[in-house]
Amino acid sequence: MVKSLILLSHGHFSEELKKSTEMIMGPQDTIHTVGLLPEEGAQDFEEKLRDTIKDLDDYVVLADLMGGTPCNVAGKLLMQDYQFDLYAGMNMPMIIGFINSSLTDEPIDLKQFGAENIHKVNDLLNSFDDEDE
Repeated sequence: MVKSLILLSHGHFSEELKKSTEMIMGPQDTIHTVGLLPEEGAQDFEEKLRDTIKDLDDYVVLADLMGGTPCNVAGKLLMQDYQFDLYAGMNMPMIIGFINSSLTDEPIDLKQFGAENIHKVNDLLNSFDDEDE
């Protein structure tokens, strides 16, 4: 049984993040996206999310923003005894880490991995300049 990944977002961010990740990692049939469109409300989003997860046994959910409707709706499902891990603040490194973890069957701390892959490039470049002196 392969663990699935659900990406939740405002607008089309989750779909585009999946597409961008697939440019690097190839097609990902176990990644599903649910976007909250401007004309939709929380109830519409909840229906789409329930429809997405209804046939999945084991999945992790990444949301774009803590406190936003997509994350809040997923949190509501957790309080209704759904069983999944929910992370807010998703980024591409978290998705790539999830994929690699699935391929290698090695556990990963998605929160730590996502945070460790945020860098201020200016500082990195400056450290190279300092080493040259």
